[in-house]
Amino acid sequence: MQVGWWVWALFAFLVTAMLAVDLLVLRGSRGEGREPTFRSSALWSAAWISLGLLFSFVVLRLYGPHAQLTYLTAYLLEKSLSVDNIFVFVLIFSQLRIPPREQRRVLYWGVLGALVMRGALIAGGMYLLDRFHWVLYVFAALIILAAVRMVFGQETERKAVVAACAVCDTWVGRILPVTPVLHGSRFWVRQGGRLVATPLLIALIVVETTDLVFAMDSIPAAFAVTREPFLVYTSNVFAMLGLRSLYFLLAGAVERFRYLRFGLAGILAFVGVKMLLGGVIDIPIWVSLAVVAGALAVAVMVSVILAPRPAARAYSR
Repeated sequence: MQVGWWVWALFAFLVTAMLAVDLLVLRGSRGEGREPTFRSSALWSAAWISLGLLFSFVVLRLYGPHAQLTYLTAYLLEKSLSVDNIFVFVLIFSQLRIPPREQRRVLYWGVLGALVMRGALIAGGMYLLDRFHWVLYVFAALIILAAVRMVFGQETERKAVVAACAVCDTWVGRILPVTPVLHGSRFWVRQGGRLVATPLLIALIVVETTDLVFAMDSIPAAFAVTREPFLVYTSNVFAMLGLRSLYFLLAGAVERFRYLRFGLAGILAFVGVKMLLGGVIDIPIWVSLAVVAGALAVAVMVSVILAPRPAARAYSR
């Protein structure tokens, strides 16, 4: 699959344009300083998902139906795994007491940094896979371990987030003084002639650090679907771009989707086994797409059906 420079340029232009629009909305007179509404988060989530799905038709037009199906599988996989980020982001913002109106700025710059970081990780992963075949089994092991962690490591994850916030606060404090007081949407302020970090900067660093950890799971998972750098990176980018809006759409309902982690763990386990057996059993790409979509749909349905119901109010005259 040969990808011309102009295709990369088109993709970069499309992503840059959408990020610019998103930033203008964030900075607009009606955007910054206000808590994101459910309606605006739903509209932006729908816009980002639609853009990611529409891009599959660009892939279809340029590279054919198999490439489109591969892109869609990788996109759905990365989008599903990005939901796990939301659980952790809720813990981070709760631990650092960041209000919703400021969380959007942290997530915007966090996602922007994640796009650059994941590009570097994908390039590094492709380099290793091309030169050392045994790295494939390392990636498969990482994916399966991630599945186990997702099922059994929730309390460990919570403690890790608390520890990461504390360590980051201490580490930044060795470079810059840290104030416990928020100063609007600013990451640092100047007080008494010196720069002082705000809790927003701590939150941004922790978000970037946790995304690095998540990337160690999701990028190898994408490699299990395809080794084409263009399909791996574009599916990652479009999955990450809508993460901020999806966070505000689902953050308040995290507890409602308590069984979603089991579905994600099942997806990771399937992908890990698929990677391990890649040289023995050739699993068609449509089967992978069906497994990812089916596991996600079942997990959401079970979460909704078995969601705890609010206690009935006592009747009084």
